[in-house]
Amino acid sequence: MATVFSRIINGELPARFVWQDERCVAFLSVAPLKPGHTLVVPRAEVDHWLDLPSPEMQHLTHVSHSVGRAIQDEWQPVKVGTTILGLEVPHVHVHVVPIWEPHDLDFGNADHAARAEDLDDAARRLRAALRRHGHSETAD
Repeated sequence: MATVFSRIINGELPARFVWQDERCVAFLSVAPLKPGHTLVVPRAEVDHWLDLPSPEMQHLTHVSHSVGRAIQDEWQPVKVGTTILGLEVPHVHVHVVPIWEPHDLDFGNADHAARAEDLDDAARRLRAALRRHGHSETAD
């Protein structure tokens, strides 16, 4: 059975994509910790990041780095944090989140009632920042 992320990648479920290439995608979290919270997900359905082939993990890291730089540029947080959990969805994904305080990475603080217009605005801003950084993989 396909994971929710595979269904998003395949277009069966909606998402606010900010990056798409032949190996991975990035889209906004629907329950963001902070505006701009992005998930970087390989197209290959792999449960544990340790099982991801090294070239795919390197690419995921590269895309996470690019998204992180765009988040830093657009929201100007103190830091951009990343984490790989994979407990809720059995499909490798990197959370890339603007942070000002350590508790900004506490998933107990996720906004499960995020407004669609706020998510749309964050996606628009992040796509624009990625383009400013010269990335043509930016999703439209």
